[in-house]
Amino acid sequence: MTVVMYPDTILVRFGEMMLKGRNRRRFETSIYQHIKRVLSPYGEIEISFDYGRIFIEGLGSSYDQVKGELSKVFGLVSFSPAYSTELDVEAIQKQALALVQSLPQMPATFKISTRRANKKFPHDTYETNNLIGGYILDHCPGLKVDVHHPELELRIEIREKALLFSEVEEGPGGFPLGTNGKGMLLLSGGIDSPVAGYLALRKGIAVEAVHFHSYPYTSDRAKQKVIDLAQKLSEYAGEVKLHLVPFTEIQTSLNSAHQGNFIVTFMRRAMYRIAQRLAEQQGALALITGESVGQVASQTLPSMNAIGQVVQIPILQPLVMMDKKEIVKIAEKIGTYETSILPYDDCCTLFLPKSPTTNPNLRVIEGIESTFEFMNSLIEEAIEKTETLVLRPGIKQSVEKELEHLF
Repeated sequence: MTVVMYPDTILVRFGEMMLKGRNRRRFETSIYQHIKRVLSPYGEIEISFDYGRIFIEGLGSSYDQVKGELSKVFGLVSFSPAYSTELDVEAIQKQALALVQSLPQMPATFKISTRRANKKFPHDTYETNNLIGGYILDHCPGLKVDVHHPELELRIEIREKALLFSEVEEGPGGFPLGTNGKGMLLLSGGIDSPVAGYLALRKGIAVEAVHFHSYPYTSDRAKQKVIDLAQKLSEYAGEVKLHLVPFTEIQTSLNSAHQGNFIVTFMRRAMYRIAQRLAEQQGALALITGESVGQVASQTLPSMNAIGQVVQIPILQPLVMMDKKEIVKIAEKIGTYETSILPYDDCCTLFLPKSPTTNPNLRVIEGIESTFEFMNSLIEEAIEKTETLVLRPGIKQSVEKELEHLF
C-alpha cells in the first residue's frame, strides 16, 4: 500500500453562489471553466467535478504554484490540500497516521471527521471515525481525542477513493467570473481604479477598461503603466480589453474655455460620456470608478453628483467608503501598488486649477457646458480614434508590439 507523502489532490469548495438556487449549476460551471483556464499551463493536472465540489488531481510537486493560481479564482470559499488512497481501511489508516506524523508539531488532541459520499463503502461514518481514530491512538502515545475543540481535525472524504486532509486554505470568495454581467472600468494610472476593478471582478462582474491619455502632454511610459495595470487585472479575469482614448483635444479645448475652478468637473463629465458610449458598444451595463468620498476635489458628494448625472447607466464605486490605507492594502495584495506609484503623470494631473471647486452646482455646470459647441464633435472624434488592446496574463511581449503600433 502506497502512502502519499505530499498532497496529490486539492478539494475545492464553493462560496456565495451556493445561495443562488437556480443559478447554482451555471455558477459551478463558470468556476470549473475558470480553474481549467488558470491551470492550463500545468499539463499533467486533471480537474473533475462531483457532488458540488471540484477536485484537482495529479499535482506532483506543483501544489504551491497551483495554490497561488487558485487565489485568483473568484467564487472559491476555501480549498484543502488532500492525500489520496484506495478505499481500504488499512490503507486509510496508514495514510492518516503518516499525515499526523508529518506535522511540524504533534498536537495534543485530535478528532476524525468522515464524509461518506460513496455509500458502497462498507463502513458508515461512525465506524470509519472509530477505525481510523483508534489506529492513530495506538501509534501516537499521549495523543487524545477531543470532539469539541481539537487541535487537529483530520477529515476524510469517502468517494471513488479516500481523500484525507487537515488544512483549510481561505479562497478569494465572491462570485464566479462574469456571472453578474459586465462593467466598464475607468482605469487611471493611480492606486484606486485597479483596486475598484479587482473588487468588481470579485463580485462576478466582467471588466473592460477605458483609459484617457493626453499625448504628448503625457508620456508613452504613462500609457505603458496603465497597460501593465490592466494586464495585472487580466490575471484575475483571464483577459481584459483596454480602450485607449485620446483626450488631448478635449482637455486643451476645456482649458482654452477658461472655466477655471470647474475644469475638473467638465473633464470628468466628458470622460463619463465617452465611457458610457464605449460601454454601450461593448455590452457593459455599468461604469466602474475608483472614487473614495472626500479623497480629492472631484470626490466630494456635490462633485460626484454633478459628474455622475451626465450618464444614464449605473456607476459602481466599490471604494466609496474606504480610506486610503484600506485601498493601499488591497493594491499591495493584488500586485498593482508598485506599478501604480510609478512617477508618470496621467491626464488627470493636467491643467489643474490651484483651487478646484468642491461644491459644483449641477444647474450651473449644465448651463456652462451647453455653451461648449466643440464638445459633441470632440467626443465623437475621441471615440472614433480609440484604440483597443486585449491583454492576457503572461504575454507582455505581444503588448510591446502593440505599443509600437499605437505610439
